[in-house]
Amino acid sequence: MHQTLKNVFGYSQFRTGQEQVIQAVLAGRSAAAIFPTGSGKSLCYQLPALLLDHLTLVVSPLLALIQDQLAYLTRLGIAAASIDSTQSREETHAVMTQARSGQLKILMISVERLKNESFRNFLSQIPISLLVVDEAHCISEWGHNFRPDYLKLPDYQRQFSIPQALLLTATATPQVAADMQAKFAIAPDDVVSTGFHRPNLNLLVEPVSGEQRLHRLTQWLLQRTHQSGIVYVTLQKTAEQVVEHLNHQGIAALAYHAGMENPIRESIQQQFMAGQVKCIVATIAFGMGIDKSDIRNIVHFDLPKSIEGYSQEIGRAGRDGLSSDCLAMANRDGLQVLENFVYGDTPQPQGIRCVLDEIGSLPTDSNWEITLYSLSARSNIRMLPLKTLLVQLELRGVIASRYSFFGEYRFKFLVPTNTVLARFKGERLQFVEAILRSARKAITWHTVDFDALYKVYATERSRVITALGYFEKEGWIELEAKQMTEVYAVLTPGFDANVLGLELAGYFQSREVSEVKRIHAMLDFFASDRCLGNQLARYFGDVNVPDKCGHCSVCNGQVVQLPESALLPALDEQNFFELCGDVMQRHRTHENQEMSVESLTRFLCGITEPVQTKLKARSIGGYGALENYPYAMVRNWVKMR
Repeated sequence: MHQTLKNVFGYSQFRTGQEQVIQAVLAGRSAAAIFPTGSGKSLCYQLPALLLDHLTLVVSPLLALIQDQLAYLTRLGIAAASIDSTQSREETHAVMTQARSGQLKILMISVERLKNESFRNFLSQIPISLLVVDEAHCISEWGHNFRPDYLKLPDYQRQFSIPQALLLTATATPQVAADMQAKFAIAPDDVVSTGFHRPNLNLLVEPVSGEQRLHRLTQWLLQRTHQSGIVYVTLQKTAEQVVEHLNHQGIAALAYHAGMENPIRESIQQQFMAGQVKCIVATIAFGMGIDKSDIRNIVHFDLPKSIEGYSQEIGRAGRDGLSSDCLAMANRDGLQVLENFVYGDTPQPQGIRCVLDEIGSLPTDSNWEITLYSLSARSNIRMLPLKTLLVQLELRGVIASRYSFFGEYRFKFLVPTNTVLARFKGERLQFVEAILRSARKAITWHTVDFDALYKVYATERSRVITALGYFEKEGWIELEAKQMTEVYAVLTPGFDANVLGLELAGYFQSREVSEVKRIHAMLDFFASDRCLGNQLARYFGDVNVPDKCGHCSVCNGQVVQLPESALLPALDEQNFFELCGDVMQRHRTHENQEMSVESLTRFLCGITEPVQTKLKARSIGGYGALENYPYAMVRNWVKMR
C-alpha cells in the first residue's frame, strides 16, 4: 500500500483518514470516506483499484467529474476509462473490450448507465471487485442533491455480485451519513469522517442590496485581477449579464452554464484550469469537476440553495492550503427564485393520480413499459420529481424496476449483406438470417422487428442486441438505438389510488416544506451572530472545532443585518385576465380543460412544467410576470380570481 502510494502517486505519506479507509477496502470491507472538498477522497479508491484483483466500478453524478478524474489517472499511467453519452459506439466497444480482457483497473460511469440493457449484459460478464459511489450524499433523501436513481445502487451491487462498496462525499450531515451507512451495511468503524473545518477559508458575508451587487462585485474583483476565482449565480441569464458588465469594466471574465454547448463549456473550463482566464461567472453546473488548487476567491453573487451547496462551492477555494476568501453578498432579493425552483418540483395531485391510474389499469405480474418523456408530458410532472415518484412507488412495493432498453434498433450495412452471412454457419447463420428477414426495410436503414423475429425464430432479445453489437464492432453495420424505455413489473395493481395518491402528495408536500426550510436556514446562517466557521463545521457533525475561527465576518465583528427586498406593487393592482387570458385560452384549446390554480401560479412565477412546453408558454405574455412575488402570495391571488 505504501509502496504504491509513493511509486504511482508520488506521495510519501497519507493524508488524514485516507489510510484507514484504504485499509478497510483492502481488507474486503465496505467503507465510507466523508472528507472536506479537496482532502483526497479520490485516492481512497484509486490506490486500492491498483491492488484489487478485478475491476473497480466508479459511479459519478457528473460527466465533468468523470473527465477530470480520468485526465488525472491517465497522467499517472493508470488504466482507467469511462463509458458515457459523448462517446461513439466504436469508443464504447473499445472500452468494453479492455474491461473484458482485464486490461482496465477503473471504469467510470453515470448511475443512469446501469439501467441500460446492453451495459447490464456486459457487466454480468465481468468480475468486479469494488463499487465506488462518488458524491454519495445523492443517495439520501435527506441530502441536498438527492438523485432518485442512486437509491437503486445497493440493489445493483447485489445483482452484479460486487463484494464491497466505497462511498465518497464531502457534504454529509449526521442524518445523511447514517442513511448512507444503513443502505450499504457499512460497519460504524468503517465510516471515516475527518471533520469539515477549513481553517484557510475566510468566510465573509456582506449585506449588499440587489441594486448594489454589481458595483460591489466590480470593486472586489478589481482588487483580485491576478487571482483565480469563481462567481456563483442562480440563473443562466444572470451569468451572461454579470459577465457583460465585468467585461465593460475591464475585468476579463467568462460565463459558464448548462445552457451552453458541451464543446464551449469544455473550452471555458480548460482555459480556467490553465490560468488563461482568471474569473468564471457560473451556475452550479460549474465546479464539481474542477480540481484546481489555487482558486483564491469564491463569490456568491446570488444566494446559495442550501448550507450544503454553499459548503461544496466554497470548498473549491484554497485546495493548496493557502488563505482564500469566500464572499457571500447576502440579501433577500433572490429568495423567491430559489423557492420557485422547489415549488416547481412538487407534482400536482392530478399528475400523481394520472400515473397511479395508468399502473392500476394493468394486471398483476404484467410489465409496465414507459418512456419517461411521454409519461412526464401525460402527467405534467417534471422529470426529476417523476423519477422520485417512481422510486417511491418501488419503495412501497407497487412496482419494481426491471431494466431499460431502447425501443428501436436500426442499422444500415457498410459491407454487402452476403459478406456478413458468409461469416456464419449452422444455427448461427439461421439466427442472423432470421434477424435480417424480419427487419423492416427502408431505402437505407433496416429496423429490427422483434415481434416479427420471435414468430419465425425462438431467441432472446439480449442475444439479438449482442449480435448487433458484434456486427457493429466488426465494421459491418452502422447501428442506432432510440426511444429509451423503462420497464417496471407491476406488483400490486389493486391498490387504493385515492389513499396512495393522498399519501404521495403528502410526501412531496413535506419535501417542499423541508427544501424551503433549507433555504431559510441558509439565510439564518448568513445573519448569525456566532462564528461562521464553527457553525458550518457543527452543521456537518464536526464538534472538534474552535468556538471562534478568528477570520470570518462574525469573528471580525461584522454581524450581518440582511437588507429587505424592495417593495413590490400590491397584487390587487395587477390585471389577472391581462396576464393569464392568453395562456388560459391556449390551454383550453390544446388540453380541452381549464388550467389548474397551481399551473397558473407556475406560469405567472416563471416556473416551467411539461404542459407549458406543449403550449410554448414562454412566448405568451404574462409568463414570469410575477416571479419576484412569493409563490404562496401569487397562488392565493389566483385562487380569488
